Amino acid sequence: MNLGAIEAGGTKFVCAVGDEQGKIIERSSIPTTTPKETMDNVIDFFRGYSISSIGLGSFGPVDLDVESPQYGHITMTPKVAWRNYDILGELKKHFPIPIGFDTDVNAAAFGEKVWGAARDVDSCIYMTVGTGIGVGAIVGGKLLHGLNHPEMGHILVRRHPLDQYEGKCPYHKDCLEGLASGPAISERWGKAGLELQNQAEVWEMEAFYLAQALMNYMLILSPKKIILGGGVMMQKQLFHLIQNKVKEFVNGYIHHSAILSEIEEYIVPSRLGHNAGISGALALAMNARNTEF
Repeated sequence: MNLGAIEAGGTKFVCAVGDEQGKIIERSSIPTTTPKETMDNVIDFFRGYSISSIGLGSFGPVDLDVESPQYGHITMTPKVAWRNYDILGELKKHFPIPIGFDTDVNAAAFGEKVWGAARDVDSCIYMTVGTGIGVGAIVGGKLLHGLNHPEMGHILVRRHPLDQYEGKCPYHKDCLEGLASGPAISERWGKAGLELQNQAEVWEMEAFYLAQALMNYMLILSPKKIILGGGVMMQKQLFHLIQNKVKEFVNGYIHHSAILSEIEEYIVPSRLGHNAGISGALALAMNARNTEF
């Protein structure tokens, strides 16, 4: 029997039906409007298929604590209409089957672990750099959860000495997301990233911020693979710049061949590309079915 998958984003919900090999059989993109309108369309999509479980990777913040009365809710999102919305509960009303639930970036990390660039390791991080910055993590083969879910896009980083931009994050101004997301790049330089492709100083500064973040993640979580995705990472020149900056910042402290001589195989592009999120949701569905029943 097939699997259902939902990549719930702030702009659109991608719904798909697929199989246990990660093959997407059918998919649909639904604009994110009000919860009722959006979820009615999501539910209508799946009614046409026989599915054994669903995986849901959602924008957040979300409550992942199964002991919490708010489990399954989108919580204090800037999207006011979706604040404190029980997205998991709404799905369960219509589909009495196992449903795997996690953040969109944790889902993408899981997809890369099952079918992508992290298939050969038991720990990895997946960072998406786009409209926002989010990071999902797998540690010891398991998705990382705790008091909350990881919010590694909002860590504090040192400012570039030439950067006078105040920052884009509505909560922290100059956290990582506030300084290095796609909108921050556009606002700082006055043009969209695609128009800045040949301005070396733009990407040197971007690499300065992203490499700091990766160093922090390496020192705290010690992942065996770092996978980078999202719209900003379509600027392919960034990978080499980031890899070099990471080596510079680490400065030999992590004395391992993955950093010293094989960093091009350690910090890598997403193998699943734009399908990382929806493939990860398929993996969540497969995992939910195998563990719940």
